[in-house]
Amino acid sequence: MSSLAAAHIDSATPDPIRDIDTLFNALSLPDDGRREAARRAAGLFGLRVPRHYLACMQPGDIDDPLLRQVLPIEAETVDSAGWVDAVGDRASSLGHGVLHKYHGRALLVTTGACAVHCRYCFRRHFDYAADHAGGSNEDQALALIAADTSICEVILSGGDPLSLTNQKLSRLLEKIESIAHVETLRLHSRTPIVDPKRLDDELIGRLADSRLHAVLVVHANHPHELSTFVTERLGKAASSDITLLNQSVLLSAVNNDVETLKQLSKKLFQARVLPYYLHLSDPVAGATHFDVDVTTATRLVASLSAHLPGYLVPKLTQEIAGEKAKTTYANSAY
Repeated sequence: MSSLAAAHIDSATPDPIRDIDTLFNALSLPDDGRREAARRAAGLFGLRVPRHYLACMQPGDIDDPLLRQVLPIEAETVDSAGWVDAVGDRASSLGHGVLHKYHGRALLVTTGACAVHCRYCFRRHFDYAADHAGGSNEDQALALIAADTSICEVILSGGDPLSLTNQKLSRLLEKIESIAHVETLRLHSRTPIVDPKRLDDELIGRLADSRLHAVLVVHANHPHELSTFVTERLGKAASSDITLLNQSVLLSAVNNDVETLKQLSKKLFQARVLPYYLHLSDPVAGATHFDVDVTTATRLVASLSAHLPGYLVPKLTQEIAGEKAKTTYANSAY
């Protein structure tokens, strides 16, 4: 953790960074025209960087792999007219924030809020105001799930479900627990990685006490994201019998090399998290500069499997709109 950025964590202003100038000044980034480009791109999709995540970056390095994930750049404005519903959320929506793509599982869009705004976000254009399971939509969303006895797993997503308070999450969990045919609760969240204090003892305890099998799928893309604090919080969750998995996105100039992926899997395992998926990035407008082609990705995972045991090699996968399951690319080297 850099001393420059670490100072912000101990300051009296723990709020996330939302301003381009604050970000550039905090990290002493070179001002070579990218600051103005960042302002333009942030006008399309706002900046949000938690202080903990900032502290894991290297000051002065415009190519820092964590910074690249959150820094708005000119490329976002160039390809901003492309796909906005990259994974077919609209077609799978039952209304009231319920997405039902795959058999046995239903996803609740709990909120549009996130702890961090990742520039490759596949829901950066999602109409949260029109389709979410919060507020007055909550009971109607849960009624849809209760009416379909084939649904045994409910996935909380968003946005990020850990943007909700413990009180709101506990109330929602109680309602899901009352649906007899639901057996598993899965939460997809980047928050424990970028703002680990949110994974507090109260939240861990509530998930551990649920009659549902609690699965927390975190989202780490780079080994530098797994700070000591992150590892401690994840370990506490694992010790409470919460199943921990990780899904990453394969991102150009962030983690598209074997050594980075290898170290990520090793550090995840040390934190008692199993690598689960390595996603090809979704073709969403404003994010295509992160793309890695399938051939390159397959070769990377084949090389990764030569260095790691199979349980530490994530499945290379892609979500294609309209398909009945995620597309997984086989690797005979496993």
